Amino acid sequence: MSELLANRILWAALAANFSAQMIKLVVYYLLERRWSWDRLLESGGMPSSHSAMVTGLITGVALVEGVGSSAFAISLVFALIVMYDATGIRRAAGQQAELLNDLVEELRTVLHEGFKPKPLKELLGHTYLEVAAGAILGFAVSYWLIQNWNRLFGA
Repeated sequence: MSELLANRILWAALAANFSAQMIKLVVYYLLERRWSWDRLLESGGMPSSHSAMVTGLITGVALVEGVGSSAFAISLVFALIVMYDATGIRRAAGQQAELLNDLVEELRTVLHEGFKPKPLKELLGHTYLEVAAGAILGFAVSYWLIQNWNRLFGA
């Protein structure tokens, strides 16, 4: 258990993810003037927490294990898949959900007021800008944490 708690790479990736989710929470508050604690667990939005996490992972592996390591190759491939999925498949699913929600609303007005299915979640994927912002954040958080680990935790 102590090895897990001392895993700089793991904590760097988790810190990057947490930072992105906190930024989403604050941005939502600044725009809407109310807290939405659901933002801490939701996918989608600016910046991409998935991209931040996998970029944090890559950065941590690069700094600790080196770019020539198998762990770096694995984390790089994993990150590319995650970021491609966020901008491609998940984004398209979100756009389809938005369209279906609009169609259901039109049907509801045409048919009768009692027709009210639960709306689909629309914020699923990311724009390229959201993924890029997440990646930059992930790199910065991970780089800072790995570089300052000994000073912060004395290990």
